Amino acid sequence: MKAHKEFLKMAVEEAAKGIRARDGGPFGAIIVRDGKIIGRGHNSVLSSHDPTAHAEVNAIRNACGLEKVHHLTGATIYSNFEPCPMCLAAIYWADIRNLFFCGGRKQAEDIGFMDSHLYEELARLPGQREMNTTQIGIPDMDLLLEEWNGLEDKILY
Repeated sequence: MKAHKEFLKMAVEEAAKGIRARDGGPFGAIIVRDGKIIGRGHNSVLSSHDPTAHAEVNAIRNACGLEKVHHLTGATIYSNFEPCPMCLAAIYWADIRNLFFCGGRKQAEDIGFMDSHLYEELARLPGQREMNTTQIGIPDMDLLLEEWNGLEDKILY
C-alpha cells in the first residue's frame, strides 16, 4: 500500500506541475510497470489547445512512445482523479488493467469539470443523448471493410 500512495503522491505532484505552468486543469498521472515509472503526464488542454490532452492520455502517449509499444500490458496507472470516460477508454485501449486514483468524479464536478455528466451521457443509447447522432450507410464503407477483411498481415489491437 505504501508504494501505491507514493505513486499517487507523484500523480498529484505532476498535476501541480501542470497547473503551475498553466497547461490545464489539476490532473496528473503516472504509469508504472515492474516498480519503474515508464510514463507520466498532466493535463495540457489549455497549452496545447487539444481537448484530448488529459493527464492519463498524455501519460499513455508518453509511456508508449518511450517503450515503443502500443500496449502497456502489465502496467498500472495512478491518477489523482478518477479518469473521465475518454481517459478510462484510453486506459483500456492501452491494455492497462490496474488503476489507482485519489479523487472521484463528484470531486471533479465540484471544481467545475463535467466527468459525471459524461458518464451519464455515455450510459444512454445514441438516440437519447444530448448530441444529435445519425448513422448512414454508404457503399464505400462496405468496400473499406472488404479491403480490411482481405488483409492477411493486419494487426488487431
